[in-house]
Amino acid sequence: MAWSANQYSLFEDERSRPVRDLLAAVPPRPVRHATDLGCGPGNSTEVLLQRCPDAQVTALDSDPDMIDKANKRPRLSVPRVSCKIADIAIWQAAEPQDLILANASLQWLPEHATLYPHLVRQLSEGASLAVQTPDNIDEPAHRQIREIAKRGPWADKFADFSLPPRHTAGFYYDLLSPLCSRVDVWRTTYHHPLAGGAQAVVEWFKGSALRPYLDRLNEAEQADFLQLYLQAMEHDYPPSSDGKLLLPFPRLFVVATR
Repeated sequence: MAWSANQYSLFEDERSRPVRDLLAAVPPRPVRHATDLGCGPGNSTEVLLQRCPDAQVTALDSDPDMIDKANKRPRLSVPRVSCKIADIAIWQAAEPQDLILANASLQWLPEHATLYPHLVRQLSEGASLAVQTPDNIDEPAHRQIREIAKRGPWADKFADFSLPPRHTAGFYYDLLSPLCSRVDVWRTTYHHPLAGGAQAVVEWFKGSALRPYLDRLNEAEQADFLQLYLQAMEHDYPPSSDGKLLLPFPRLFVVATR
Protein backbone atom coordinates (compact mmCIF):
# COMPACT_ATOMS: atom_id res chain seq x y z
CA MET A 1 0.00 0.00 0.00
CA ALA A 2 1.40 3.39 -1.01
CA TRP A 3 1.46 6.26 1.46
CA SER A 4 2.01 10.00 1.09
CA ALA A 5 3.79 11.63 4.03
CA ASN A 6 2.70 15.08 2.86
CA GLN A 7 -0.96 14.05 2.67
CA TYR A 8 -0.82 12.42 6.11
CA SER A 9 0.81 15.53 7.59
CA LEU A 10 -1.97 17.90 6.48
CA PHE A 11 -3.66 17.26 9.83
CA GLU A 12 -0.55 16.66 11.92
CA ASP A 13 -1.70 18.63 14.97
CA GLU A 14 -4.93 16.63 15.16
CA ARG A 15 -3.12 13.33 14.58
CA SER A 16 -0.52 14.14 17.26
CA ARG A 17 -2.95 14.90 20.06
CA PRO A 18 -3.85 11.24 20.75
CA VAL A 19 -0.20 10.22 21.12
CA ARG A 20 0.34 12.96 23.68
CA ASP A 21 -2.67 11.68 25.63
CA LEU A 22 -1.43 8.12 25.29
CA LEU A 23 2.09 8.78 26.57
CA ALA A 24 0.76 10.89 29.44
CA ALA A 25 -0.84 7.70 30.80
CA VAL A 26 2.36 5.62 30.72
CA PRO A 27 3.64 4.98 34.28
CA PRO A 28 6.79 7.04 34.90
CA ARG A 29 10.11 5.19 34.94
CA PRO A 30 13.59 5.67 33.45
CA VAL A 31 13.59 4.92 29.72
CA ARG A 32 16.89 4.04 28.06
CA HIS A 33 15.59 2.27 24.97
CA ALA A 34 12.32 3.13 23.23
CA THR A 35 10.84 2.21 19.86
CA ASP A 36 8.13 3.92 17.81
CA LEU A 37 6.42 1.29 15.64
CA GLY A 38 4.85 2.83 12.56
CA CYS A 39 6.34 6.26 13.12
CA GLY A 40 4.89 7.80 9.95
CA PRO A 41 6.40 11.22 9.21
CA GLY A 42 7.87 11.38 12.72
CA ASN A 43 5.25 13.39 14.60
CA SER A 44 4.73 10.61 17.14
CA THR A 45 8.48 10.19 17.52
CA GLU A 46 8.83 13.85 18.46
CA VAL A 47 6.26 13.38 21.23
CA LEU A 48 8.12 10.25 22.37
CA LEU A 49 11.37 12.23 22.58
CA GLN A 50 9.71 14.86 24.74
CA ARG A 51 8.38 12.12 27.04
CA CYS A 52 11.74 10.30 27.23
CA PRO A 53 14.49 12.94 26.99
CA ASP A 54 17.33 10.52 27.83
CA ALA A 55 16.29 7.55 25.69
CA GLN A 56 17.84 6.05 22.61
CA VAL A 57 14.88 6.04 20.24
CA THR A 58 14.32 3.87 17.18
CA ALA A 59 11.56 4.95 14.79
CA LEU A 60 10.34 2.34 12.31
CA ASP A 61 7.98 2.44 9.34
CA SER A 62 7.54 0.27 6.26
CA ASP A 63 6.99 3.20 3.91
CA PRO A 64 10.08 4.91 2.42
CA ASP A 65 8.26 8.25 1.98
CA MET A 66 7.34 8.31 5.66
CA ILE A 67 10.88 7.52 6.79
CA ASP A 68 12.30 10.12 4.41
CA LYS A 69 10.00 12.74 5.95
CA ALA A 70 10.90 11.61 9.48
CA ASN A 71 14.62 11.81 8.76
CA LYS A 72 14.19 15.40 7.56
CA ARG A 73 12.54 16.60 10.77
CA PRO A 74 15.03 18.85 12.59
CA ARG A 75 14.08 17.58 16.04
CA LEU A 76 14.79 14.00 14.98
CA SER A 77 18.19 14.83 13.51
CA VAL A 78 20.06 13.96 16.70
CA PRO A 79 22.42 11.04 17.44
CA ARG A 80 20.06 9.32 19.84
CA VAL A 81 17.33 8.91 17.19
CA SER A 82 17.41 6.37 14.38
CA CYS A 83 14.64 6.32 11.73
CA LYS A 84 14.60 3.14 9.65
CA ILE A 85 12.50 1.24 7.13
CA ALA A 86 11.23 -1.99 8.70
CA ASP A 87 8.28 -4.35 8.70
CA ILE A 88 6.77 -3.76 12.13
CA ALA A 89 4.70 -6.95 11.82
CA ILE A 90 7.85 -9.05 12.29
CA TRP A 91 10.02 -6.59 14.24
CA GLN A 92 12.24 -8.05 16.93
CA ALA A 93 14.06 -5.77 19.35
CA ALA A 94 17.82 -6.19 19.64
CA GLU A 95 17.52 -5.65 23.41
CA PRO A 96 14.71 -5.32 25.96
CA GLN A 97 12.73 -2.13 25.47
CA ASP A 98 11.72 0.29 28.22
CA LEU A 99 8.86 1.68 26.14
CA ILE A 100 7.24 0.53 22.90
CA LEU A 101 4.92 3.02 21.22
CA ALA A 102 2.51 2.20 18.40
CA ASN A 103 0.39 5.20 17.45
CA ALA A 104 -2.26 4.54 14.79
CA SER A 105 -0.26 1.77 13.16
CA LEU A 106 -1.20 -1.67 14.49
CA GLN A 107 -4.75 -1.48 13.11
CA TRP A 108 -3.24 -2.21 9.68
CA LEU A 109 -1.82 -5.51 10.91
CA PRO A 110 -3.66 -8.84 11.45
CA GLU A 111 -3.29 -11.43 14.20
CA HIS A 112 -3.42 -9.13 17.23
CA ALA A 113 -3.87 -12.17 19.45
CA THR A 114 -0.24 -13.07 18.77
CA LEU A 115 1.17 -9.65 17.85
CA TYR A 116 0.45 -7.88 21.14
CA PRO A 117 1.91 -10.64 23.36
CA HIS A 118 4.94 -10.71 21.05
CA LEU A 119 5.47 -7.00 21.72
CA VAL A 120 4.97 -7.35 25.47
CA ARG A 121 7.65 -10.05 25.60
CA GLN A 122 10.15 -7.53 24.23
CA LEU A 123 9.68 -5.20 27.20
CA SER A 124 11.99 -4.98 30.18
CA GLU A 125 10.45 -5.62 33.61
CA GLY A 126 8.16 -2.74 34.53
CA ALA A 127 8.20 -1.31 31.00
CA SER A 128 5.10 -0.44 28.97
CA LEU A 129 3.55 -1.09 25.59
CA ALA A 130 1.52 2.00 24.61
CA VAL A 131 -0.88 1.59 21.69
CA GLN A 132 -3.46 3.89 20.13
CA THR A 133 -5.66 2.67 17.29
CA PRO A 134 -8.52 4.39 15.48
CA ASP A 135 -11.84 2.91 16.59
CA ASN A 136 -13.96 4.57 13.92
CA ILE A 137 -14.79 1.65 11.65
CA ASP A 138 -18.53 2.23 12.20
CA GLU A 139 -18.39 6.00 11.74
CA PRO A 140 -19.97 7.41 8.53
CA ALA A 141 -16.53 8.32 7.17
CA HIS A 142 -15.60 4.62 7.13
CA ARG A 143 -18.99 3.11 6.35
CA GLN A 144 -19.32 5.21 3.22
CA ILE A 145 -15.93 4.07 1.91
CA ARG A 146 -17.07 0.45 2.12
CA GLU A 147 -20.45 1.23 0.57
CA ILE A 148 -18.95 3.13 -2.36
CA ALA A 149 -16.46 0.33 -2.98
CA LYS A 150 -19.25 -2.25 -2.93
CA ARG A 151 -21.80 -0.52 -5.16
CA GLY A 152 -19.59 1.22 -7.72
CA PRO A 153 -18.52 -0.03 -11.17
CA TRP A 154 -15.24 -1.08 -9.54
CA ALA A 155 -16.95 -3.54 -7.16
CA ASP A 156 -15.16 -6.53 -8.69
CA LYS A 157 -11.82 -5.01 -7.71
CA PHE A 158 -12.84 -5.34 -4.06
CA ALA A 159 -14.34 -8.82 -4.20
CA ASP A 160 -11.35 -10.32 -2.41
CA PHE A 161 -10.54 -7.25 -0.33
CA SER A 162 -10.81 -6.99 3.45
CA LEU A 163 -9.10 -5.07 6.20
CA PRO A 164 -7.76 -6.62 9.41
CA PRO A 165 -10.51 -7.00 12.03
CA ARG A 166 -10.90 -4.49 14.84
CA HIS A 167 -11.18 -5.64 18.44
CA THR A 168 -12.89 -4.40 21.59
CA ALA A 169 -11.34 -3.01 24.75
CA GLY A 170 -12.28 -6.26 26.49
CA PHE A 171 -10.36 -8.28 23.93
CA TYR A 172 -7.12 -6.45 24.70
CA TYR A 173 -7.68 -6.49 28.44
CA ASP A 174 -8.28 -10.25 28.50
CA LEU A 175 -5.36 -10.85 26.14
CA LEU A 176 -2.77 -8.81 28.05
CA SER A 177 -3.82 -9.12 31.69
CA PRO A 178 -2.18 -12.55 32.17
CA LEU A 179 1.09 -11.15 30.80
CA CYS A 180 1.20 -7.79 32.55
CA SER A 181 1.11 -6.27 36.02
CA ARG A 182 -1.25 -3.56 34.82
CA VAL A 183 -3.43 -3.04 31.75
CA ASP A 184 -5.12 0.32 31.22
CA VAL A 185 -7.66 0.48 28.39
CA TRP A 186 -9.86 3.41 27.45
CA ARG A 187 -11.72 4.95 24.52
CA THR A 188 -11.85 8.63 23.62
CA THR A 189 -13.82 10.38 20.91
CA TYR A 190 -12.11 13.49 19.60
CA HIS A 191 -14.21 16.10 17.82
CA HIS A 192 -11.96 17.87 15.34
CA PRO A 193 -13.20 21.20 13.93
CA LEU A 194 -12.07 21.25 10.31
CA ALA A 195 -12.08 24.27 8.03
CA GLY A 196 -12.99 23.46 4.45
CA GLY A 197 -16.17 21.48 5.03
CA ALA A 198 -16.63 17.98 3.62
CA GLN A 199 -13.58 18.36 1.39
CA ALA A 200 -11.46 18.49 4.55
CA VAL A 201 -12.83 15.08 5.55
CA VAL A 202 -11.85 13.74 2.13
CA GLU A 203 -8.34 15.14 2.51
CA TRP A 204 -8.04 13.67 6.02
CA PHE A 205 -8.89 10.15 4.93
CA LYS A 206 -6.90 10.36 1.70
CA GLY A 207 -3.97 10.17 4.12
CA SER A 208 -5.24 7.04 5.89
CA ALA A 209 -8.44 5.00 5.44
CA LEU A 210 -8.93 5.72 1.72
CA ARG A 211 -5.42 4.63 0.78
CA PRO A 212 -5.96 0.86 0.42
CA TYR A 213 -9.09 1.49 -1.66
CA LEU A 214 -7.62 4.09 -3.99
CA ASP A 215 -4.58 1.87 -4.55
CA ARG A 216 -6.83 -0.64 -6.35
CA LEU A 217 -8.26 1.90 -8.80
CA ASN A 218 -6.94 3.61 -11.89
CA GLU A 219 -6.71 7.41 -12.04
CA ALA A 220 -10.18 7.96 -13.54
CA GLU A 221 -11.79 5.57 -11.06
CA GLN A 222 -10.04 7.30 -8.18
CA ALA A 223 -11.50 10.64 -9.24
CA ASP A 224 -15.03 9.16 -9.47
CA PHE A 225 -14.64 7.36 -6.14
CA LEU A 226 -13.52 10.56 -4.40
CA GLN A 227 -16.39 12.54 -5.92
CA LEU A 228 -18.93 10.06 -4.57
CA TYR A 229 -17.17 10.10 -1.21
CA LEU A 230 -17.27 13.91 -1.10
CA GLN A 231 -21.01 13.86 -1.75
CA ALA A 232 -21.50 11.33 1.03
CA MET A 233 -19.47 13.42 3.46
CA GLU A 234 -21.50 16.52 2.59
CA HIS A 235 -24.62 14.58 3.54
CA ASP A 236 -23.28 12.90 6.69
CA TYR A 237 -21.30 15.79 8.20
CA PRO A 238 -23.22 19.07 8.07
CA PRO A 239 -21.30 22.25 8.97
CA SER A 240 -21.31 23.70 12.48
CA SER A 241 -22.61 27.17 13.28
CA ASP A 242 -19.20 28.74 12.59
CA GLY A 243 -18.95 27.06 9.17
CA LYS A 244 -16.40 24.45 10.22
CA LEU A 245 -17.12 20.74 10.11
CA LEU A 246 -16.91 18.85 13.41
CA LEU A 247 -15.40 15.43 12.71
CA PRO A 248 -15.97 12.84 15.47
CA PHE A 249 -13.03 10.44 15.70
CA PRO A 250 -13.13 7.61 18.30
CA ARG A 251 -9.80 6.06 19.30
CA LEU A 252 -8.91 3.09 21.51
CA PHE A 253 -5.95 3.28 23.89
CA VAL A 254 -4.02 0.49 25.59
CA VAL A 255 -1.15 0.87 28.06
CA ALA A 256 0.11 -2.56 29.10
CA THR A 257 2.84 -2.58 31.75
CA ARG A 258 4.88 -5.74 32.19
